[in-house]
Amino acid sequence: MAVSLVNPASLPQVGLYRQVAVATGSRTVYIAGQVARTADGGHVGEGDLAAQVEQAYLNVAAALAEVDATFADVVRLTVYFVEWSPEKMGEFVAGVQRAEKKLGVTVQAPLTGVGVACLAEPDLLVEVEGIAVLE
Repeated sequence: MAVSLVNPASLPQVGLYRQVAVATGSRTVYIAGQVARTADGGHVGEGDLAAQVEQAYLNVAAALAEVDATFADVVRLTVYFVEWSPEKMGEFVAGVQRAEKKLGVTVQAPLTGVGVACLAEPDLLVEVEGIAVLE
């Protein structure tokens, strides 16, 4: 496996992700920001953060699958949230968990959440981009 995920004892232990990813592979994959859209461009979860997170994660998985990768190969996720507040964490986690259940995986790559004023289209609440490393 090209990616090893680590939670150093000297850093906060966050259950949702690991603090460090060590990549030893030779190919790097960059996944553009994925949003709550179906393959045909249909909108998903208008006004529903959990539904939008779920669809964005499913879209990341589809992009990874196209290059013979999985979430196990991901070394970093960046999640952009419209008008983020800590009260939204439960909805975010619920969306991730729903995607994990559908995909049969546990997503624990290092994650950075960024609050933004808006995204490319007015109904979007979240966008997820990733970096993966393959052998």
